[in-house]
Amino acid sequence: MSLLQPRGEILAFNHKRACGLWLIAVSLVIFAAALIGGKQIINMPVFSLGYITAFFSINANKSLLKRFSDGPSSPFQRKVGFYAVISLFVLMSLFGGPYFASENWRRIWLGALLATALHFLPFYYVHGNRCLF
Repeated sequence: MSLLQPRGEILAFNHKRACGLWLIAVSLVIFAAALIGGKQIINMPVFSLGYITAFFSINANKSLLKRFSDGPSSPFQRKVGFYAVISLFVLMSLFGGPYFASENWRRIWLGALLATALHFLPFYYVHGNRCLF
């Protein structure tokens, strides 16, 4: 058993295209929210509405996921994905949370983006090498 191949399980990365579509949608939402800007640098109402809309239109859309996925994930991949998303929220509160009292939006967004980058590391097991390189 190695770190990159858990319990001899052969990992199939079946959701790469759906994940790529999700990342494109979120990047467009961040770009639009940053263009509108405001005091918070990235406009939160635009970001929140766009993120929720993108989430439900891509990740909760079973027919779209069926079209863009090559098969189901393994139980190990689902577990890793779940823990990676939980770690995102924990890391965001650790990195950006201390700056909410002073409303230092640059550090809050830096913490959020750093947490987002770090939460991609466990996704190696879900989506393969493209998450790291």
